[in-house]
Amino acid sequence: MSTLERLIEATQELLWERGYVGTSPKAIQQRAGVGQGSMYHHFAGKPDLALAAVTRTAAEMRGTAGQLLDGPGSAYERIEAYLLRERDVMKGCPVGRLTMDPEVIASDALRAPVDETIGWLRGRLAEILQEGLDRGDLTPGLVPGEVAAAVVATVQGGYVLARASGSTAAFDSAVRGLLSLLAPAAPAVKA
Repeated sequence: MSTLERLIEATQELLWERGYVGTSPKAIQQRAGVGQGSMYHHFAGKPDLALAAVTRTAAEMRGTAGQLLDGPGSAYERIEAYLLRERDVMKGCPVGRLTMDPEVIASDALRAPVDETIGWLRGRLAEILQEGLDRGDLTPGLVPGEVAAAVVATVQGGYVLARASGSTAAFDSAVRGLLSLLAPAAPAVKA
């Protein structure tokens, strides 16, 4: 792995673990196993390196979510696959956690890839929900944009609840509850 890649990967990990303020250039260099000169050879400073890391993290999240959301199955099955995918619940979302960092939110450049990724996710979920409505797979009257926002809020809120309680049970419960609300109603049995 190149020095550049090690720097970006180390910064991604540290931002997820410690946030922007808690991620010092020295910590990045130590995690990446590089010297100060190597860091500043590739990046003007911590903000430039953080932007590269945040952009990469956002792209990776879109890739992971996209594979599940664009996969086979009904709208419900694809959303279910996204919600039930294996994830490190106790660490939280590497993109969503950035929204809690005042330095990231105060920076238009650092906030942009976070906002774009969350917007992409909501948009993709709304498209899938609309497909499900069009095919008659979901409950009529469902509002795709609003339900997509609820899906994103459930995942992000589930991470917060799990971290606060020290247990993944809160996340799992939120996901199961949302899936039960989205589940298509069984057809009525005629006697």
